[in-house]
Amino acid sequence: MPNQGNLEGLEPIEEIDAAGLIPTPRTTETGLRINIRGRSIRLRRLRRPPKGLLRWLLILGPGLIATSAGNDAGGIATYSSAGAKFGYQLIWVMVVLTLSFAIVQEMCARLGAATGRGLLDLIRERFGVGWTLFAVAIIVVANSGVTLSEFVGIGAASELLGVSRYISVPVCAVLLWYLVIFGSYAKVEKIFLLMTLVFFAYPIAAIMGKPDWSAVAEGAFIPRIQWNSEYIFLLVGVLGTTITPYIQIFQQSSTVERGAARRHYGDERVDAYVGSVFSNTMSVAMIIATAATLYVAGQNDITSAADAAKALEPVVGSAAKYLFAVGLLGASLLAGAVLPLATAYAVSEAFGVPKGVNLDFRRGRTFFTIFTALIVFGAAVALIPNVPIFPLLVGIQVLNGVLLPIILVFILLLINNERLTGDLKNTPIYNVLGWGTFALITTAVVVMLGGQILELLGIKLF
Repeated sequence: MPNQGNLEGLEPIEEIDAAGLIPTPRTTETGLRINIRGRSIRLRRLRRPPKGLLRWLLILGPGLIATSAGNDAGGIATYSSAGAKFGYQLIWVMVVLTLSFAIVQEMCARLGAATGRGLLDLIRERFGVGWTLFAVAIIVVANSGVTLSEFVGIGAASELLGVSRYISVPVCAVLLWYLVIFGSYAKVEKIFLLMTLVFFAYPIAAIMGKPDWSAVAEGAFIPRIQWNSEYIFLLVGVLGTTITPYIQIFQQSSTVERGAARRHYGDERVDAYVGSVFSNTMSVAMIIATAATLYVAGQNDITSAADAAKALEPVVGSAAKYLFAVGLLGASLLAGAVLPLATAYAVSEAFGVPKGVNLDFRRGRTFFTIFTALIVFGAAVALIPNVPIFPLLVGIQVLNGVLLPIILVFILLLINNERLTGDLKNTPIYNVLGWGTFALITTAVVVMLGGQILELLGIKLF
């Protein structure tokens, strides 16, 4: 019998019916050739998996994209307002939320890898139609508001650059629509990852703003709560813009579409953790940058993008508004694509219809119709004249904070269902941290809403 050669690490570049046949191999410069029934089939060597830094960079995907999308137009407005109004006092909240954020995102990635299904798909199966419609209503309301805020952010950024929003908003809407409708998931993911680079402007601004680092450390590690409505309102806004419902939905659904298998789940965990830490580091940098410039100067109220841009003046001086505009534009574009996608994933999963960027329009008609409708809605409303930009952006993040506990309950109940997740279910420490996050956010929301209701009744709580 002829020598079989070493077939390890080779794959055929075409498929043939070779049942019952013994190929005769011969070595070539590019690998191996086998002859079957007179046909010469070339085999090629499989690429070795990347190692070192390249491997870790390739791991990053849904986790980094989803969490970075949280630093969108609404996030920039909320964190900038927190720094300008309260200095470094809310940094401790971000320190606590970094752990909570990482835990929640990791649970969603793990749920996606364990089940191969999205969040709303699992809610429909485990809790029935009624709870599914309730969850869908919450997600559509929350995501529609945030989608609107992204296009408002695009308009604000373009006007800082001297371009009318009536030109930039429609153009960006069409570009985002084209990118998703005619792109594959792999290409879309790479473009989204490139967009995250805009956030590096903020750590530079935070350092060059020459903050009082002892005050920064005090704000980070000594919790202080001001019992007034402004502080509680912004606190809920910070919670809502950091752990936002659409981020969890996108994390899980894109993990599924990426094809992450439970046996390779370790990579997805790293992605979720790195994304959460990266995102919140950028958020803290925004607070420090605005605290070191606007708060110190007594400019406590941010009402426009131009006000927020002043935090970057230590980096580039008079060009601050242009650097801020580029960062705001990149952040808004990233979230402007992720938000409609997360909503399309959620609604499609809820009703059991095909979903995914890799589908064509014929097979994913409902998925792409929802995506398109949200793009059109966000762009159209953002073109309404005299929209109060920054108050609107912060208010939408507060709404997210109010709705977030409901989504967290579903996530925690599903991840602890052993029939769904098997050995990937929550450990006791994950449950303590997960339910602790739920309790923290719920308490803040109840205090805020309770205070506002009492004020309407003429009773001042704070």
